[in-house]
Amino acid sequence: MKRILMMVLRNWYYVPFKWIKLCWYAAHADRYTDYEHFVFLRDIVRHANRGGNVNIKVTGQENIPEKDGFMYFPNHQGLYDMLAMLEASPRPFSAVAKKEIKDIPFLKQVLACLRAFLLDREDVRQAVQVIANVTKEVEKGRNYLIFAEGTRSKEGNRTQDFKSGSFKAATRAKCPVVPVALIDSFKPFDTKTIDPVTVEVHFLKPLYYEDYKDMKTKELAAYVREKIDEKIAGKV
Repeated sequence: MKRILMMVLRNWYYVPFKWIKLCWYAAHADRYTDYEHFVFLRDIVRHANRGGNVNIKVTGQENIPEKDGFMYFPNHQGLYDMLAMLEASPRPFSAVAKKEIKDIPFLKQVLACLRAFLLDREDVRQAVQVIANVTKEVEKGRNYLIFAEGTRSKEGNRTQDFKSGSFKAATRAKCPVVPVALIDSFKPFDTKTIDPVTVEVHFLKPLYYEDYKDMKTKELAAYVREKIDEKIAGKV
């Protein structure tokens, strides 16, 4: 990936020290608070973005609930999505990610710092346990991010079906659901260009439990996708 190489080369003076520190943070995640991890990761992402000609445009931060214990549900465009969210979000969050990315350098360390749960989509029992764990963590006041499509889209800004199971932790925790529309997030890492690119992150109006309590998870998933699609359609 040409852009990743450019990010590294333009931050040559910064990368070695931060890489060692990132590995330390990842290996000793419990020694640091969520906020300490978040600030550290966001600093790395901002340096990487400047070096890689990536600009993040953020709107809707006022839509993020004031009280912690909510869940982000962005569309999933590419490997860069998590980094876009780290710069755009004003509040710390953890994540649920598929186990297939657990061995990708850098992302592996980032997920460890986020104390992310890794989901085995072929193991139903393990998936149920992950949902239970996330529910408990959200009830305790930790924020979470889930890519409800399950895997990244191969069609740019076009979304895929949002899986209803991705919303079970939110409905069980009765927490606010925050749809997030990512636009052009596939361009930094999933294309060959190294031209300057702007990734848009739009935090949409949240749904509180009173708003969705009568919906089935399938209906909630469809509604969140619809709102994200509407935002994307108005921008591209």
